[in-house]
Amino acid sequence: MNRRNAVTDPAGGPAPSGRPRRLTARMKLTLTYALFVVVAGAFSLVMVYLAMRFVPYYPLADVNPQAAAIATRPDILQALAKASGIALLLLALIGLGAGWLIAGRVLRPLQDITRAARRAAHGSLDHRIGLTGPRDEFTELSDTFDDMLTRLQRSFDAQQRFAANASHELRTPLAVSRTMLDVAVADPEGQDYRQLVSRLRETNQRGIDITDALLQLSALDHTPPAMEPLDLADTARGAVDTVREEARTRNIALVADTRPAPATGNDVLLRQLALNLLHNAVRHNLPTGGSLSLTTGPDPARPGRVLLTVSNTGPPLSDTVERLTEPFLRGSGRLAEQDSTRRGHGLGLAIVASIVRAHHADLTLTPNPGGGLTVRVSLPGAA
Repeated sequence: MNRRNAVTDPAGGPAPSGRPRRLTARMKLTLTYALFVVVAGAFSLVMVYLAMRFVPYYPLADVNPQAAAIATRPDILQALAKASGIALLLLALIGLGAGWLIAGRVLRPLQDITRAARRAAHGSLDHRIGLTGPRDEFTELSDTFDDMLTRLQRSFDAQQRFAANASHELRTPLAVSRTMLDVAVADPEGQDYRQLVSRLRETNQRGIDITDALLQLSALDHTPPAMEPLDLADTARGAVDTVREEARTRNIALVADTRPAPATGNDVLLRQLALNLLHNAVRHNLPTGGSLSLTTGPDPARPGRVLLTVSNTGPPLSDTVERLTEPFLRGSGRLAEQDSTRRGHGLGLAIVASIVRAHHADLTLTPNPGGGLTVRVSLPGAA
């Protein structure tokens, strides 16, 4: 092991091997404090020494022979110079000791932040600095670092849930297909192969749909879309026409009020956003006799922006509807509906949230008092 690289920092961990170790910040501050004290003391003593040189000199020995033992000015200046040297030495020692203590006290919050950063670098995101005291540069840095750790932990937990849920969702079609094939192999004579092929095709298509949705979700988070002027009303009307037949089949009253809403965005993605919201509103509506409304127009609460609103009836939802934008989370939890016509892959609102982020828009989900959900998307208006 290279001893030159095996050094530790004041926080107790190993120093980065890529940088040579110089004086620590505490030692630099200590030397700075000590140098300031010594320079200030030396300046004061020099001023006293110069003042003594200009003090009027009265040779008492010339007037009174008995005063020969009285110190002369050169003797006084010599004694003053010697005392000044001793004083400067004491000031240097005091400056070093006091500077070391003061620098340690000043840099202690920085050491706490360093320890927290090192723990975070090793994967521990549950630690918080929680620095107390009046607001200064260190408390602001501590609060910012704690906020960063909170966001990282929330993102890391969401990624873990995403990985677990994605694994479950992708495994389910494969497990179902294997079960049907095992049954067919065990009893080949008693199978309706037309029905088996149809069910296998449906299961395989579900796996393809999930994979396509995951790829779209990944692309939205990494590739900025091309923006152009458009009317959100036209985009929404196209989505309504696509969903209208499904809504009629489910006996859901669909009402659209599409007032002009000039905006800047990607027409394909915004149409996908409207489609996902409408499909979600149709498939999570009441079993029969439900309603669904879509409106577009200027945002009354925020001038210069346009608003897309989709509201539907349905079962009551909890107040934590913001979590519905997490991948694979459905209104009834993570499990899919048993009814294949109402079954989704749980990525619709997650894709909506990604499209909203790509357009620098705002997404608001509000549970309706009587059941169902209202979704509002506020986009920047056209320049």
